[in-house]
Amino acid sequence: MSADRPVVLLVEDEPRLLRALTINLSARHYVVHPTATGSAALETAAAHLPDLVVLDLGLPDLDGMDVIRGLRGWTDAPILVLSGRSDSGDKVDALDAGADDYVTKPFGMDELLARLRALTRRLPADTDEPVIHLGDVTIDLAARSVQRAGHDVRLTPTEWRLLEVLVRHPGVLLSQARLLRDVWGPGYETAQGNLRLYMAQLRRKLEPDSTRPCHFLNEPGLGYRFQP
Repeated sequence: MSADRPVVLLVEDEPRLLRALTINLSARHYVVHPTATGSAALETAAAHLPDLVVLDLGLPDLDGMDVIRGLRGWTDAPILVLSGRSDSGDKVDALDAGADDYVTKPFGMDELLARLRALTRRLPADTDEPVIHLGDVTIDLAARSVQRAGHDVRLTPTEWRLLEVLVRHPGVLLSQARLLRDVWGPGYETAQGNLRLYMAQLRRKLEPDSTRPCHFLNEPGLGYRFQP
């Protein structure tokens, strides 16, 4: 996360409110990824790794509770729920599912922004993120950047997420199912072809010799291990 530009996944199916929230959050230096369905929200979260999530419970395809559970399967990003459901039981259910805060519609923009500022203060500082050196490759987790021999290496959002999950668990064998869930989200646990393709791309970009990898190792039938 940039200290000045937190990434927000915004999930709201009412077009006028979606547009108003997007404009207001963007004007206050949030990087906003607006979506109108639960399935699009899960896909966007996997691609853009939000720092914060603003989620309407009443979505046209998935129940908002299911979206919360899907996100909580692999991310700790704070979730602020927006809902027209004012019953206290709904609030308890959302918080139990993994939400961090709950705002009932209709709401004031000032209140929403104050709640978001409070959640933003909980986010870890960039200075806590390590910089990893692999020979001539430098991986900066705070800046979400990779350099090789002093030149920027361009990674797709999916390549970055796969790299990030691996390097955060040095020496640990991560199962294929876990990597697929953490990188692509729920429902992809059997899509091993995706994992093989993106791992090959990472090796081509980051290994000294992609045909004889020494950092991104495969244990056939089990998973992958990052070896610093």
